[in-house]
Amino acid sequence: MESYKTIKKIDVHCHALDNTYAPYFPPIYEDYKIITEDELIAFYDKIGTEKGVLLPIAAAEGQYSTYASEIMKHLTVKHPDRFLWFCNVDPRAVDNTPNSNLYDVLAFYKNLGAKGVGEITANIYADDPKMENLFAACEALELPVTIHISDGFRSYGIVDELGLPRLEKMLKKYPKLKVLGHSQCFWCEMSADCTEELRYGYPTGKVVEGRITELMRKYDNLYCDVSAGSGSNAFMRDREYAAKFIAEFSDRILYGSDICLSFQTFPFAFDEFLKDMVEKGEISEENYCKIVRYNAVKLLNL
Repeated sequence: MESYKTIKKIDVHCHALDNTYAPYFPPIYEDYKIITEDELIAFYDKIGTEKGVLLPIAAAEGQYSTYASEIMKHLTVKHPDRFLWFCNVDPRAVDNTPNSNLYDVLAFYKNLGAKGVGEITANIYADDPKMENLFAACEALELPVTIHISDGFRSYGIVDELGLPRLEKMLKKYPKLKVLGHSQCFWCEMSADCTEELRYGYPTGKVVEGRITELMRKYDNLYCDVSAGSGSNAFMRDREYAAKFIAEFSDRILYGSDICLSFQTFPFAFDEFLKDMVEKGEISEENYCKIVRYNAVKLLNL
């Protein structure tokens, strides 16, 4: 296996816009312009990432503008050596019913080369019949999904309560569907002391084995997307527990960045954290390489 010092990462969670399209994307606030393809590639060159999986946003909630699957496909055509892509379909698309034919839409994108579906952010219950319709189509097409979990109907993300009972229902109902968990509300559940007040933030302190570990043990179709501040914080808050979690679930943890702005730098600290764990013997070099590259290779059939 390649050395942790030289291995090139695969980022399973990234967003970017085409250089031509980016100037027309409305800013959410003065300094918020979504990262462009060139800016993301420059970031990858700094952090040692070979390829990123571009995730479109299909749902309108929490967005000033969505960005389509077609743009993500276009970017992979322009940069086949740097990008892969997921497609995305809002579960309310087509007929806005639980019987909408989402299968054919997703099959079309899969035939174009889409490696999965997401980031799913529609602000409806995780087990809403329309969401079940989407998950069933993804399972049938063997397309993994990346989900963003929310704590309620206030912004974007599929909705679940404390303890993630609706996510568990879906994991049980669609056992062949590989689900990549993501967001503050997902990663807060790393520790048993997760509360309603903490769910949408970045809790600190020692981890008391929580719901994520329980679900990972029960459902081998649940994977961990360690992107953004939420994923990295879940590991960096308790180094000792992170080592135990990685040792147990090394085959289902996938590296991601989720930087949306060119000036964001939080992935650098997490990258150094993981490398330092290898150097201190807290995690194996093999498991580091799985997290940053080989698990993505296996999951996405690269």
